[in-house]
Amino acid sequence: MNLTGNTILITGGGSGIGRALAEQLHRRGNQVIVASRRQSALDDVTAANPGIHSIVLDVESPASIASVAAQLARDFPKLNVLLNNAGIMRPEDIQNASTADAEATVATNLLGPIRLIAALLPHLLKQPSATILNVTSGLAFVPLALTPTYCATKAAIHSYTQSLRFQLKDTAIQVIEIVPPWVATELMGSKPTDPRAMPLEAYIAEVMQLLTANLNAEEICVERVLPLRRAAASGNEAAFFKTFNDALSQPPTRVYRHSAKA
Repeated sequence: MNLTGNTILITGGGSGIGRALAEQLHRRGNQVIVASRRQSALDDVTAANPGIHSIVLDVESPASIASVAAQLARDFPKLNVLLNNAGIMRPEDIQNASTADAEATVATNLLGPIRLIAALLPHLLKQPSATILNVTSGLAFVPLALTPTYCATKAAIHSYTQSLRFQLKDTAIQVIEIVPPWVATELMGSKPTDPRAMPLEAYIAEVMQLLTANLNAEEICVERVLPLRRAAASGNEAAFFKTFNDALSQPPTRVYRHSAKA
């Protein structure tokens, strides 16, 4: 992926990783459009970063996706990069009969990107070169039992991204998976200062470094996420899963070293 001269749509661009990537890519000479459900979050981004555009998008809504895709094709004819970052993460008690959180998570984290890719793909295929970036998670590879549906949707998007890349291999569209560790954002209401999380600024800096170093990358995995990404290949996945989940049920000072990197 060429990191300058693009027109980029970033979902979930009102805060956290999405906003930070939007700001970095804007500074590198890209035209950036941030999308979010919340107009107030979008207003904060555009006020702080003159030149960034915004659009309200509810990725749970097929009607919203269809409307926004048509608007983007009309207003930004050179749109050539889609970064699917929007997501929700909610703790679930599986013994509770309610599936409301699980269904909302699937709609946002899994169906949202699939629907948005389908809506924008005809436009992206018309571009001389284009890129689709899907943000998954280290939890796609070793799930956090507290958030089962979140982890399942990220595993599904990992698999979907592999198939998407293969199906588009003879086109001008590059497909990249970004695999974050636990990053200090307000996802799931956690405090951005939690010492177990990777600082957002450090995470974004490493991601940009990796993207710059390998323009043909298929996966972007910072150092902290590698223990999770490689757990299955290590041959010790079951033990790692137990240790990882036991550690995250403890106070920060007792967190297992690898999970602190996750």
